[in-house]
Amino acid sequence: MLGGIGSGKTFISKLFNYPIFNADREVNNIYKKNKECFRKLKKKLPKFIRSFPIKKKELINAVSENNKNIKKISSIVHPLVRKKLHNFLNEKKYSKIVVLDIPLLIENKLNKKNDVLIFIKADKSKIIERLKRRRNYNKKILENLKQNQTDLKKKKSLANYIVENNFSHNIMRSKIKIIKKRILDERNRS
Repeated sequence: MLGGIGSGKTFISKLFNYPIFNADREVNNIYKKNKECFRKLKKKLPKFIRSFPIKKKELINAVSENNKNIKKISSIVHPLVRKKLHNFLNEKKYSKIVVLDIPLLIENKLNKKNDVLIFIKADKSKIIERLKRRRNYNKKILENLKQNQTDLKKKKSLANYIVENNFSHNIMRSKIKIIKKRILDERNRS
């Protein structure tokens, strides 16, 4: 899944009804359960990371103070997520489809040549509405995160499918059902 923050990648991923690797969920688990990650982050960001489990508020404060702290955090967390992704793909290698809900899929070169890329787009007003409903909504942090993402026009140009996510749950389910059938038909032909 490709798309901007708040476009609905996770929502669309679930509609496929196939195994999903959700990078955001994995990162949250790492923050809650991985003491080695905690030790490394505490060493790199001692002013912000205070206790285990790692609190999002501490990470938000680190990024708010200095945008370069995103790179410090990523250098520790991304290799752990890559390992989890590798394990997931090995476990699900016999599944007809696996869905990768990874916000930085392109940026971290995690996609393969034969992957089907789906770009999720939504109206800016819908995106803002969705983001404001998030528990840790912070406009400054979101702007900092967007700076680390590839331009959406480029992501869109890489996509095999473009899904407009401005409609009801039922309409979106129908749209994804059509795309899923096309993907499976294509796989069966090759």
